[in-house]
Amino acid sequence: MEEAIASGAAPDTTSVLIARDGKLVYERYFNGGGRDVLNNPRSLTKSVTALLVGAAIDRGLIAGPQAKVYGFFPDRTWRNDDPRKRVFAVEDLLTMSSQWECDDENEFSSGHEERMYLSADWTQFVLDLPMKGYAPWMRRPQDSPHGRAFAYCTAGAFLLGAIVERAASKPLDAFAREALEGPLGIRQSAWGKSSEGVGMGGGGTSYRSRDLAKFGQLLLDQGRWQGRQIVSAAWVRAMTTVHAQARDDADYGYLIWRFRFDAHGKKRDAWAMSGNGGNYVFVLPEEKLVAVITRTRYNQRDMHQQSHKLLADYILKAMP
Repeated sequence: MEEAIASGAAPDTTSVLIARDGKLVYERYFNGGGRDVLNNPRSLTKSVTALLVGAAIDRGLIAGPQAKVYGFFPDRTWRNDDPRKRVFAVEDLLTMSSQWECDDENEFSSGHEERMYLSADWTQFVLDLPMKGYAPWMRRPQDSPHGRAFAYCTAGAFLLGAIVERAASKPLDAFAREALEGPLGIRQSAWGKSSEGVGMGGGGTSYRSRDLAKFGQLLLDQGRWQGRQIVSAAWVRAMTTVHAQARDDADYGYLIWRFRFDAHGKKRDAWAMSGNGGNYVFVLPEEKLVAVITRTRYNQRDMHQQSHKLLADYILKAMP
């Protein structure tokens, strides 16, 4: 694998870490990476936000995944009002299946993340989004697997961070330190903020590679870390249950992807915290494996496929 990285098979790889049975068994850094370097794994942050939503639910700060989204913003009004907005639930944002016209894979979409980044008030931008329409060739929710029409929407994940802030009555980074980072022994992180000062729950938080591995281990161990329950096992089970079909080759839980890889002739489920650049925390429950791959191959073709090949062609093939 190291030879493949050196020869350019996965350009701009900065670290690869592997934990098996709860122990760190491999750790290498490349291309300016290092043990104390804070990586910016972009949208991988979304999975951290899902953990924070679970921590807020565990504390009774959010009633549950069926809590109504717009109910958290009684002090605001919004454009494009529609009865369907009144029933938007937290779960719709966790599963990328809200009915806002929001699709980061369509540059013409009203809710495209780049439009949000340019707005003076990201929260208002999201609340104002129009409802989605369906062309004849588009799959409607009722015709989709799991009853959800998936569309990748960073704006929805950002709003989840805003909801956690309101529910916890503190900034998102402060709640993250209290609920996740402190208990996991994470002492360094960097959270970005929106134009209006809300934590960027949709992406951009920076962590050390070892600390990213801790998030993976937390998922693998059903919310426990060193004997302490950090997030409820029920929430981790809900996060790592398929709720939507993202693509023909990928499913989606609560702000986390599920892929399938070959391991010794058998298909293995791999839950994946994923971000631009080819950044990943892979969690394979059947193999008791966590693999962290950090890269800075931002916005480049094949960045994700290259990281998948590192896992499939080298890490999984090396396992006994």
